[in-house]
Amino acid sequence: MRGLLCWPLPMLLFLLQPWETQLQLAGPRCRTGPLDLVFVIDSSRSVRPFEFETMRQFLVGLLRGLDVGPNATRVGVIQYSSQVQSVFPLGAFARREDMEHAIRALVPLAQGTMTGLAIQYAMNVAFSVAEGARPPEARVPRIAVIVTDGRPQDRVAEVAAQARARGIEIYAVGVQRADVGSLRAMASPPLDEHVFLVESFDLIQEFGLQFQGRLCAIDLCAEGTHGCEHHCISSPGSYFCRCQAGFVLQQDQRSCRAIDHCSFGNHSCQHECVSTFAGPRCYCREGHDLLPDGRSCQARDLCNGVDHGCEFQCVSEGHSYRCLCPEGQQLQADGKSCNRCREGHVDLVLLVDGSKSVRPQNFELVKRFVNQIVDFLDVSPEGTRVGLVQFSSRVRTEFPLGRYGTAAEVKQAVLAVEYMERGTMTGLALRHMVEHSFSEAQGARPRALNVPRVGLVFTDGRSQDDISVWAARAKEEGIVMYAVGVGKAVEEELRQIASEPAELHVSYSPDFGTMTHLLDNLRGSICPEEGIGAGTELRSPCECESLVEFQGRTLGALETLTQNHILWGRGPGLEGRCRNPRDPQRLP
Repeated sequence: MRGLLCWPLPMLLFLLQPWETQLQLAGPRCRTGPLDLVFVIDSSRSVRPFEFETMRQFLVGLLRGLDVGPNATRVGVIQYSSQVQSVFPLGAFARREDMEHAIRALVPLAQGTMTGLAIQYAMNVAFSVAEGARPPEARVPRIAVIVTDGRPQDRVAEVAAQARARGIEIYAVGVQRADVGSLRAMASPPLDEHVFLVESFDLIQEFGLQFQGRLCAIDLCAEGTHGCEHHCISSPGSYFCRCQAGFVLQQDQRSCRAIDHCSFGNHSCQHECVSTFAGPRCYCREGHDLLPDGRSCQARDLCNGVDHGCEFQCVSEGHSYRCLCPEGQQLQADGKSCNRCREGHVDLVLLVDGSKSVRPQNFELVKRFVNQIVDFLDVSPEGTRVGLVQFSSRVRTEFPLGRYGTAAEVKQAVLAVEYMERGTMTGLALRHMVEHSFSEAQGARPRALNVPRVGLVFTDGRSQDDISVWAARAKEEGIVMYAVGVGKAVEEELRQIASEPAELHVSYSPDFGTMTHLLDNLRGSICPEEGIGAGTELRSPCECESLVEFQGRTLGALETLTQNHILWGRGPGLEGRCRNPRDPQRLP
């Protein structure tokens, strides 16, 4: 605690000078570190107008000695009497001029002296992040300067202790009639450095000089003679040099050298190590990619890194790639697309699981997946016919085999399908497919035409009914069955549904978002390797027209042989029956 009872003449002459002049005489340039500083000013009725004006000048002068800025010292001011008023919070101003303007416009409250209330406001509000204080983890010092001229009318010891416990350093400045006991109860330890008592407001500048001295240090770095190559760090009465990140200080303690992190031998880079400011960084040789561990390298798979456009499969080959087609299909002239299923006809019925476990957003992915299957089919009345059945607790034919004659029509119909939800009756769906979907009434072509019948079941879970009977029945009926499972689909059921071998007829994807990779398997499997060519007329060898044509060709051959005097004898007449086309009739 400091009492100002008798002052030497030189000090009194110094204090009588204007506040701005005193700052200029205080010594070398002063720079404060980051601070959050709040002034708590007593404006009770006991503070007379001219005294309040002196306090105002004190604040303005003290501001001019601080390094004010968002990243340096932030300043807030509150005044109190019987109530508390925020003059401006910590985050309000970044310029000293704006702070001075707000202080000069300050009007005293002129009521009681509720110092405890003011401390509580400073603790809970003024030093909050919302008011502009930096967060505790930033470790920026928080300092409160309380200036009062009387005895508090409320308790201050307990609330001041709480404030100090929260990391607020308190300076208590008493003027004239201030109660010394209250000042000591408010201030932070050590008390001889945080408690100040002056006899009048005219002498308050003495506190300002000492307070500024505690916050400031001579900035030797600012003199420009330090010789540091990168950064100069000022400390009380001294300085030291610091290098930028990625550099190390040389023996002269001024110059800096880049750190060669790779020379330490612990970088673990598989191919090449390059030293950077942030540390060692691994690079891979051309044609290789760095793996997620940041050290290992892997030969680049161009198929994953470029938009290759291959319809079926992309194969990386060194610095290039090539496209492949499934067996039985040929790569087209563009080097990317494969000829579609034009080698034969197919009657394809898709059974799509619409149970509630699929969920609406995934059902939309399923419909898109179905349309991607349609994209590689030659859909037409004479080519491939497509039908769609949805099942949950019941079965619904969305469209039969014979309804649509183009791929565009099929895809539009697929997009219009509405999600059913509910259960998973896969067995019921298989029965519906066998009994109805491949009937001629639904658009399937007659068995006599030998058009392959293909069924594709798409499901995401276990069936709630038995599938064994109708899965076996489908295959007995000559239907080639494919099973596509997603998510919680049961492998045993998928194999039971699918035709043999299961490796070619069962596909699985762990989730709906990645199931498009199954298209590669289905594209090569659904297209038949042999069949009746598109455009070929489908005719039964037992039709009457075929018999007449065959008889005409035979008689013509006999007449030619007779004219050439090649007598084979009397040929028998053709019997009115159809023989096995694989056992052709022989001329007698």
